[in-house]
Amino acid sequence: MLVIEIPGFGTLRLEHLVLDYNGTLARDGMLIDGVAQRLQRLANELAIHVLTADTFGRARAALEGLPCRLEILGLASQDEAKLAYVEKLGRERTACIGNGRNDRMMLEAAALGIAVVQAEGAAAQTLAVSDVVVAHVHEALDLLLCPGRLVATLRS
Repeated sequence: MLVIEIPGFGTLRLEHLVLDYNGTLARDGMLIDGVAQRLQRLANELAIHVLTADTFGRARAALEGLPCRLEILGLASQDEAKLAYVEKLGRERTACIGNGRNDRMMLEAAALGIAVVQAEGAAAQTLAVSDVVVAHVHEALDLLLCPGRLVATLRS
């Protein structure tokens, strides 16, 4: 469990990290360099879940051997499927990272929603409902690895 006290925001008691794959952890289906190492470190404190439609068919191979649970979603109603997954885990115990329009509902529902704006860009609706927006997945994962950064951003 990762506990982060943020003045004016509240205390996060996170048990789960739910991640989008394409556009978040991967570019064109290939895992972004440096992500695997960060996921290994975060797995010491959080259960890691990756949700994807696996557009490029590479997620399973790319994540093999990493401490995460992969869920490949159908093409219809991905936003609702991602939200239902977060609700099953417990919104108040879950952080989410994503970039797409199909990520917006899970980012809004989670105790902590982080949007990334990388090569694919990010959906405006997703940015609007996120607690934090960063330029790269490394920065998003590092907010959890170095929680003082998160405190500096979210405190009031």
